[in-house]
Amino acid sequence: MSEIKLIREDGRRLDGRLPEELRPIKIEVGVLKRADGSCYFELGRNKVVAAVYGPRELHPRHAQDARRAAVRFRYNMAPFSVEERRRPGPDRRSVEISKVSREALEPVIIAEYYPRAAIDIFVEILESDAGTRTAGINAASVALADAGIPMKGLVSAVAVGKVDGQIVLDLMSEEDQYGEMDMPVAMVTRTNTITLLQMDGRVTMEEFDRALDLAIAGCRRIYELQRKALIEKYSESRAEEGGV
Repeated sequence: MSEIKLIREDGRRLDGRLPEELRPIKIEVGVLKRADGSCYFELGRNKVVAAVYGPRELHPRHAQDARRAAVRFRYNMAPFSVEERRRPGPDRRSVEISKVSREALEPVIIAEYYPRAAIDIFVEILESDAGTRTAGINAASVALADAGIPMKGLVSAVAVGKVDGQIVLDLMSEEDQYGEMDMPVAMVTRTNTITLLQMDGRVTMEEFDRALDLAIAGCRRIYELQRKALIEKYSESRAEEGGV
């Protein structure tokens, strides 16, 4: 148990949320004109931009796969994204997050349609407040759809955790730092397929089941917001074409 009290006497968290509440979410589609697909995603104070380029020819040629496209994912935190300015460039954490994020998205990308090609996904964290890997996956999934990459469904992601003995949804910074457990989850809501599940901390089997159920419910809510943002973008594009 942490010495810092993270759940108030009224049952609410430090930011006023109930245990099962998400932070405010904002999604904008198609924010980068030079990318094939892009998304700006806010999750609480997290601010994330995702850009997708491709499918395009993969270089060097010896790295090409005659059966499918190579999916490449680069997660990066801007030096100014945290209070203490961080050194620019990849570190061990960003390499690990890039790997698990790619693995969370690969199952839905129909890469067989584009042999010898590359699909490049770039995620830039502009401002960080816990949950950046899940925010990045959400943004990347929308950016892939915006790029017209054939997919079996959208991937939605959220973290759950244990705070002051309670299972809570969508950890903020203090909860991530002082809580007892952190579990990022990504899933394809259309098929109820989990594509990412990591856990740092200890819980009972009953608590794990409760956390997973809460994560699935959170992912479904995020999916509806992702879908709404894409529909709105598509509707605006159709309206602009009709007005020409």
